[in-house]
Amino acid sequence: MYLTARDPIVLNFNPFMSFNPDPKSEYNDQLTRATNMTVSAVRFLKTLRADLLEPEVFHLNPAKSDTDTFKRLIRFVPSSLSWYGAYLVNAYPLDMSQYFRLFNSTRLPKPSRDELFTDDKARHLLVLRKGHFYVFDVLDQDGNIVSASEIQAHLKYILSDSSLAPEFPLSYLTSENRDIWAELRQKLVSGGNEETLRKVDSAVFCLCLDDFPIKDLVHLSHNMLHGDGTNRWFDKSFNLIIAKDGTAAIHFEHAWGDGVAVLRFFNEVFKDSTQAPAITPRSQPANTDSSVAVQKLNFKLNDALKTGISAAKEKFDATMKTLTIDYIQFQRGGKEFLKKQKLSPDSVAQLAFQMALLQQYGQTVATYESCSTAAFKHGRTETIRPASIFTKRCSEAFVREPSKHSAGELQHMIAKCSTHHNQLTKEAAMGETGFGEHALRSCCPRHWGQGFDRHLFALRYLGAAKGIDLPELYLDPAYRQINHNILSTSTLSSPAVNIGGFAPVVPDGFGIAYAVHDNWIGCNVSAYQGRNAHEFLQCVEKALEGMFDALEGKAIKS
Repeated sequence: MYLTARDPIVLNFNPFMSFNPDPKSEYNDQLTRATNMTVSAVRFLKTLRADLLEPEVFHLNPAKSDTDTFKRLIRFVPSSLSWYGAYLVNAYPLDMSQYFRLFNSTRLPKPSRDELFTDDKARHLLVLRKGHFYVFDVLDQDGNIVSASEIQAHLKYILSDSSLAPEFPLSYLTSENRDIWAELRQKLVSGGNEETLRKVDSAVFCLCLDDFPIKDLVHLSHNMLHGDGTNRWFDKSFNLIIAKDGTAAIHFEHAWGDGVAVLRFFNEVFKDSTQAPAITPRSQPANTDSSVAVQKLNFKLNDALKTGISAAKEKFDATMKTLTIDYIQFQRGGKEFLKKQKLSPDSVAQLAFQMALLQQYGQTVATYESCSTAAFKHGRTETIRPASIFTKRCSEAFVREPSKHSAGELQHMIAKCSTHHNQLTKEAAMGETGFGEHALRSCCPRHWGQGFDRHLFALRYLGAAKGIDLPELYLDPAYRQINHNILSTSTLSSPAVNIGGFAPVVPDGFGIAYAVHDNWIGCNVSAYQGRNAHEFLQCVEKALEGMFDALEGKAIKS
């Protein structure tokens, strides 16, 4: 689904998650934080590759399973049986097969279909600053982490480079249409840059050091989602971005993995870099010759490549001008209040988006919410379809005729939406099914299993591969409409996350990243020209106010 898409990956696919600041303010110095986060990221890599990383487990009954006692006992159970032992206490190990692509990995542009490349023998870090490329080893020949003071010295050396930004920043090419980029990459390779590109592609990860502080959350979102195009390698499995004031974020490519894997890495890096930092603000860099250890990469660019970079920059700048982002924090309540009302916090947030669009545009539309299927081997995601007859009725009652309904009736409607949303979420998460040619020919719902979107996509792909005529379902306007997701939504919450975001998936849509915290709800919305993110968020806020009023038994204002 991702690798055959030819659209540029920036905005269309790559999201970001930003870290909360280090609780100790002096540790937010750019060099200190970059050193600590780099060391913590490499510690994670070492733990992962040594098979010592604690498994990702979904605990349905944490009091029984998420305990030191259970963990000690389960270690002695043979791996072929340990799953059953976990199952007995309602603990479900989640698939972690994506994790190896976190490091030393890059998406390579190829005609028609890109490829994922991984070289786990490489020991160097890629650093971008002012559009320049630098590499140095973060692992020694024995696979041990290079000392933190050496890493600090090398990063300090890079930060002190006074070179002007390059006239033709190569990074713009990673923001191009994939077929155009594939063609230009071939020119790069044949122009004598193959070995240099290999160093970019095989690097442990990409660290981006920005030369300016972050002004506010909107500026943060723009910078971490796309930046100015010069100081990111969008194809890398992830870019760790650190601004001048220490504001940090992860921007990741989506073909190799999903938010669940990235969030685990993100949480571990935040925890380790803040609780067990490798250096302090008073630490002195090692007395080492960084001019030898750090290699600045130079690319040979002919006229065709320079023209390609200029064209990519022009397209990039024009597209970014059309994107607007806005953010709200709804402070009246969150998870704690909603759970006391016996409501799903996620369902209330989703209901607010339905009400907001109805308020703003007078319609309800196809809505996408991602859901992890990591409970299955090689599980990726399935789609929750939050828009339903229940959300439509409830939205119309709140937006069009609130005075006609008592608070009790409105509460009942919200509760129905919550129950239905929980059912949809469960079905999507457990969307296991078998399918084959018979299922494709009949396109009968009983063959789809519970979550249907990924199965229908896979059947369509298999049908095309086998030369089978596709059933009429795929040509139905209703099928086209549910796949034109005007509201594309995703939620990830963690004490380490400050804010996350992504762009709309269709030109007339909204990209809605949100999190329901204990006592507040955060929502970060992006839109292109023709849609108004700020106005949409005002409607979201009004919808949440109305629901909270109803839940507290107050009359709803029109």
